[in-house]
Amino acid sequence: MLLLLISSAIGISVYAQSKRLPKGEVWGCKVVATYPHDRTAFTQGLVFADGHLLEGTGQKGDSSLRRVDLDTGKIEKIASLNSHYFGEGITVLNNNVYQLTWQNRIGLVYDVDTFDVKKTFQYSGEGWGLTTDGKRLIMSDGSAIIRFLDPETFEVVKRISVHRRDSKEKIGRLNELEFVNDEIWANVWYEDHILRISPKDGEVLGWIDLSSLYPRNKRGSVEEVLNGIAYDPKKKRLFVTGKNWPQLFEISVGQK
Repeated sequence: MLLLLISSAIGISVYAQSKRLPKGEVWGCKVVATYPHDRTAFTQGLVFADGHLLEGTGQKGDSSLRRVDLDTGKIEKIASLNSHYFGEGITVLNNNVYQLTWQNRIGLVYDVDTFDVKKTFQYSGEGWGLTTDGKRLIMSDGSAIIRFLDPETFEVVKRISVHRRDSKEKIGRLNELEFVNDEIWANVWYEDHILRISPKDGEVLGWIDLSSLYPRNKRGSVEEVLNGIAYDPKKKRLFVTGKNWPQLFEISVGQK
């Protein structure tokens, strides 16, 4: 009953938040292709780099970094995290894979080919989503704040507060991130939308409605939320999935 009440409260909050959005800023999506996805993968991070799909998964004892065959969904390579770690967002920069952990305040840096851990780094607060603009690491922590980190020193070089264009109201629960066409795209925990965010000042440029991809009434639990955005800049392909979802979707997006 408690879980149901929590779920209902979140649903009401999400609905109210979505209704306040300007209609012109809401995009829809079309499915271009569908691929199998490991139902046991609690997806926390998704990246498409150099022709490979990489996925970071969560849950203590089951967290991992994976290289996945896009067409079959099979795991080609895997590195399991220490059982004390809850894996979070991932990104690729300069032949390194960076992976956050949730509450351990420790990040891991892997060799992109071997998955050998080269070093670790520390940060304050929680680790949620991670992406890169090609120069800096861009990190979310569950709040409305996005931090930009130097990839060598891991020092915070910039912060932005994600907010609505019309009211300046802050938007929190920012989760998995991806850098797409000079914008930060973000999953919002428990929502079936992706935020399009200006990396300059945190202003929300628009929303992408993905509620039709995998309807909530088909999911096994309230935790099976949309989470995972990967962009292939060479072929201009966009991939999305969710925690324990049976499928990964290639989609195209555009204004409704």
